[in-house]
Amino acid sequence: MSKTPAALFDKVWDSHVVKHIDDGPDVLFIDRHFIHEVTSPVAFLGLESRGLKVMFPEKTFATADHNTPTINQHLPVQDPLSANQLKALENNSAKYGISHWGLGNPKNGIVHVVGPENGITLPGMTIVCGDSHTSTHGAFGAIAFGIGTSEVEMVLSSQCIMQPRPKKMRIKVNGKLGKGIVPKDVVLYIISKLTAAGATGYFVEFAGDVFENMTMEGRMTVCNMSIEMGARGGMIAPDETTFNYIKGREKAPKGEAWDKALAYWKTLKTEEGAYFDKEYDFNGADIEPMITYGTNPGMGIGITKHIPTAEQIGSSKASYDKSLAYMDFHEDDTMIGKKIDYVFIGSCTNGRIEDFRAFASVIKGRKKADHVTAWIVPGSHIVEQQIKDEGILDILLAAGFQLRQPGCSACLAMNDDKIPAGKYAVSTSNRNFEGRQGPGARTLLASPLVAAAAAVTGFVTDPRELI
Repeated sequence: MSKTPAALFDKVWDSHVVKHIDDGPDVLFIDRHFIHEVTSPVAFLGLESRGLKVMFPEKTFATADHNTPTINQHLPVQDPLSANQLKALENNSAKYGISHWGLGNPKNGIVHVVGPENGITLPGMTIVCGDSHTSTHGAFGAIAFGIGTSEVEMVLSSQCIMQPRPKKMRIKVNGKLGKGIVPKDVVLYIISKLTAAGATGYFVEFAGDVFENMTMEGRMTVCNMSIEMGARGGMIAPDETTFNYIKGREKAPKGEAWDKALAYWKTLKTEEGAYFDKEYDFNGADIEPMITYGTNPGMGIGITKHIPTAEQIGSSKASYDKSLAYMDFHEDDTMIGKKIDYVFIGSCTNGRIEDFRAFASVIKGRKKADHVTAWIVPGSHIVEQQIKDEGILDILLAAGFQLRQPGCSACLAMNDDKIPAGKYAVSTSNRNFEGRQGPGARTLLASPLVAAAAAVTGFVTDPRELI
């Protein structure tokens, strides 16, 4: 009897099912559990109240990132809530024997940056964290998704989680990308076509030569944003690019263990004829530098285009008008030339070394616009060191920029890095919801190249004119 062709998702999911509940969720074993200071304290209180231990402390990794300051990290944290959460993470990690990279630790950084760069994230794994952008790790051919605080407690105590099996979607992008088009543009383009809810209930596999030709850092950007079209997560089949990235990293397998792991990883691909509940095909040549104009990541357009009407995108007029009113934009406005106030480079979406290389490639030999405030925030201390070692810091300083210390920063504004009300920020982060970057802040999501062009001109500018 012939076996039904399996998709990458099926192979990873099925190999982790501990128990299948008829007409209910599957009980999944979790290989890696990342925790941070915001969604873990209550979970640990739950363990304590029930007298439970952490089942596999060696499979859990703690880092401080969400509400940490990005300047003067050597000083005591001023905000009492943040200080308490950071202390709780440190104490809980020590109590239960969990590896902890707190402020000042050379391995500290944003959870979805430090996992891959230390070789903790590997193909074929199940990975969870109390953070929606856990989908980032899917770039390695892992099933990775965000969980809530009660689920964090469940994983700590049992190393398992109950999850309904999502439907499967495949998004293919083939063809040649134009000049100045980077992975952030590719994923913003896809979300603009599918809408912010277009993949709700699905796990997405990204396929096609555009993704095959991407670096691991680019693939992480794409999978990170899969959540912004409503998907449970996104994944890309591992290949030589993946294996070369992982090899030699601190916690990656070594020697014989490497050979054995590699043999397994090479089986992690979708078989010909595998079933998907929904499929989309896009042409890479149709993508131009992208920018958002509204209050969800699906409200994006090519940078040279005009803001569409509600009818053109099939949106309800009332909610569309509300969104444009918040942004103080109008239907048929052109985005080019709109004045901006802030630029933010960083986050788990675009806080890796390639993002800073791209930013530096545009600003080199130019100066920051006088009226623009720029926050340049590396995703980890390892990235911060690379910025210094590669001479990028010199380029930044010569152009009038400053480098901050690692953390989530202005992506979600849980620290002091808040965009003031009414101000416009071109941001390389992942969300542009009302108030996401500070009460009343107006966010334009974009790539590091678009952000760099805005930073030196002071206006929304097509980066292709500066490359």
